[in-house]
Amino acid sequence: MAQRESASGTFATLISGAVLGAAGLAWWLLSEAERRQRTKRQQSMLYAPRIQDGSEALESSERLGQEVQLEQRVEQLNAAIADVRRQLEDFGAKN
Repeated sequence: MAQRESASGTFATLISGAVLGAAGLAWWLLSEAERRQRTKRQQSMLYAPRIQDGSEALESSERLGQEVQLEQRVEQLNAAIADVRRQLEDFGAKN
């Protein structure tokens, strides 16, 4: 009986760790994205005169592509975290 309580306690600890880790990772990714946006805004203000010659438009499209890649990576990480959570729950249900 003590082993069963220990196993369920360990499982709860694993689930809690996975959830906290996912939340921490999501927070860090969001703060990184916000930091990058602030940096980009500041840089765009510095290079505002370049808008007249059209060179800023090319850089803007490259940045947009990078933001899309970051969002896709966040979605992939969230899906992987959900898979791990499901596996842990299935593992706990079997024990």
